[in-house]
Amino acid sequence: MPCRDKKAFEQMNPTDVVQKYREKVKNAISKREKELLSDNIDHFLIYSLLGISEPQSIQIDLYQNIGRIVYKNAGALIEDTVRQCFPSSQKIKIPNNISPNPKTFEIDCLVDNTAIEIKWRDSTTDGDHIQKEKNRLTSIALHGYKPVRLMFFEPNRENAKKIQRKLKELYLSHNGEYYSGKEAWDYVKRETGRDLYKELISQ
Repeated sequence: MPCRDKKAFEQMNPTDVVQKYREKVKNAISKREKELLSDNIDHFLIYSLLGISEPQSIQIDLYQNIGRIVYKNAGALIEDTVRQCFPSSQKIKIPNNISPNPKTFEIDCLVDNTAIEIKWRDSTTDGDHIQKEKNRLTSIALHGYKPVRLMFFEPNRENAKKIQRKLKELYLSHNGEYYSGKEAWDYVKRETGRDLYKELISQ
């Protein structure tokens, strides 16, 4: 995933996509668990200085790795199911016309002249993220596209919420649209006629 055969991908339903990612996560976790058994654990010394026992240290490293796998695939699953709702959409890259790094920006879901950014949940608190996003939005606008951001689950921490409020202001200042939480699900339903939230919770 994502599926390289666009026609086959479009013919999949949410159940197929969920099952593929479920298997992918299961296999990735199983592989990582086996790898961790042979990993060097000298760093547990520092954990112990912080009052963490060896069994706790093992669990910390295990679930840190599981968390990375789950977060990565959660975003990919949402992106693929949203793109399915827009069968004529494209996933493309455009040149960065503002700064030398990165060379290109990726548009998750281009529908006609609407460039949709898909986030399952964004909990970043990095202030530099604002400048990077501003460059991306400016490049999108220069290419004649309208930027739309969909974030389906909102962050809990106040610093992350503050970043999202600034991002919303950025989208609006670039004649774009920003939807989070229920509004993001409603956008997909309004634009495609598909209740993706209902389809996913039935899995």
